[in-house]
Amino acid sequence: MRTDRFRTLVDEPGPFATVYYDNSHNTEDASAVSELTVRSVLSDLDEQGADATLKAAVEAALTESAPPVGRSGRVVVVGPNGVVLDEQLIRPAVATEVRVSGLPYLVPVVEHGFERTSYAVAVVDHAGADLAIHRVDRTDVATSVDAGGYPVHKASGAETSGYGDPQPRAEEAARKNLRAAADEIEQAVDRDDVGVVFIGGDDQARAELRRHLADRVRERAVDVEGVTRSADSGTDNLRKRIDEQFAQRQLSELESAIQRFREEEGTGRAAQGLAGVTAALRSGNVDTLIVGDLAGRTVASADGVVAPDADTLSQYGAGDSAIVPADEALPAAAIRVDASIVRTDERFAPDDGIAAVLRFDEFSSADAATR
Repeated sequence: MRTDRFRTLVDEPGPFATVYYDNSHNTEDASAVSELTVRSVLSDLDEQGADATLKAAVEAALTESAPPVGRSGRVVVVGPNGVVLDEQLIRPAVATEVRVSGLPYLVPVVEHGFERTSYAVAVVDHAGADLAIHRVDRTDVATSVDAGGYPVHKASGAETSGYGDPQPRAEEAARKNLRAAADEIEQAVDRDDVGVVFIGGDDQARAELRRHLADRVRERAVDVEGVTRSADSGTDNLRKRIDEQFAQRQLSELESAIQRFREEEGTGRAAQGLAGVTAALRSGNVDTLIVGDLAGRTVASADGVVAPDADTLSQYGAGDSAIVPADEALPAAAIRVDASIVRTDERFAPDDGIAAVLRFDEFSSADAATR
């Protein structure tokens, strides 16, 4: 996951409250479950020493937003200045997680959050398309495309007398409408840096639209079955397909990071374990941080500089250090050096629960420093 959007967040003053929970709204008792969840969260905040201002901000964030449609997960991070992060997740939480700490806790976002990329949804038929652009900055736009290419329905029976066969005219009208839709989609892709184009509609219209799309757009297109231009038709199918696509992108990113780590291991361009990874973070040498099971491990931190312990950190002239959770400090340090972060699973268990693919050869840089 790219982390540039978190850059200002990790420089915010603490403390922070992070709440990661299932906010699905797909059962008859969903409202009652939501109320119980809020009470449980506030109780956990009390136990962890959250002050009244922090608790009030969390309660407002959890209760004042509109409920989602269907199954959903959500992460909310609140600091002294209010809500600093509020996002829906790819999948609901297995269990509610609440944490009060000096740094924002971002591992749930990395593990279950959407990769922030603009995407488009185009639902087409032979009369045109409904197009929605979902931008990273959340300034979404929606439009309908109609090139005026009527009639689009083929006539049947003896209706051609004196006017020629209506079928070619209907087919050309449909092509005109879908060419206009393709042009609009291409402009949106170029203008808004759209990473994925979800295409719904009947099979024939989707296939025709694809033929009119430029290669650079077609390669980003993902078909969605069971969605038509009728109001609210196929909404659940669309949401499910979008979630699946982003989950697959997340999995592909993880697999790529693990493969790169294994290829670079032993070459000086990979590190694992707290000592090696914190050293790479201090030198700004982490390209991708791979977060595994840190199992309550801690690190020493001072002014954003991290080390496996306070003695090591003192060698770098850092001021008074604090012992902090590694799963908060290491992602924050990675964000400060513009590294990507992925959350690994059972396919890769790095030493101490942490690994990194590096930007340059650590051995070469160490040798150069001693020459």
